Amino acid sequence: MFLIYLWLLPLLNPFSSAPVQEVSLEQLQQNTIRQNDTLYVVNFWATWCKPCVAELPYFEEASRKFANQKLKVVFVSLNYARELAAVDNFVKKKKMQSTCYLLNAGNPNNWIDKIEPEWNGSIPATIMYKGDKKVFFREGEFTQTELDSIIQTKNK
Repeated sequence: MFLIYLWLLPLLNPFSSAPVQEVSLEQLQQNTIRQNDTLYVVNFWATWCKPCVAELPYFEEASRKFANQKLKVVFVSLNYARELAAVDNFVKKKKMQSTCYLLNAGNPNNWIDKIEPEWNGSIPATIMYKGDKKVFFREGEFTQTELDSIIQTKNK
């Protein structure tokens, strides 16, 4: 019986993360650009990017803080596809609750403009969609206060 409990414990843990899913650019866009009234906050990051890792908790906090609103935080790792297991372990170790994808879209020079023509490719980068329209884009870090303020403004 104890072994069954140990086996089920990760499923019962409210802080367990869903596995990181590898997606193509098309799959990412299908999952974040939708014709509905949810604000999708999409943060591009990588495990090796110190500013990215530093701001991840702000997005998780915003997701909790605005849980009663139509808001979905989505993390998109730009690590190499071969690093999927390492990204998944990182997400679990940090107890990240928001959806996390690993983008496998090949050469960034071929897809960055499809996400945001203004994006020069630096990370962290955040884009917000409401309905099927981009409502915000920013390269660079946030503070918790800045992120919360932008979410409140864009999620009206």
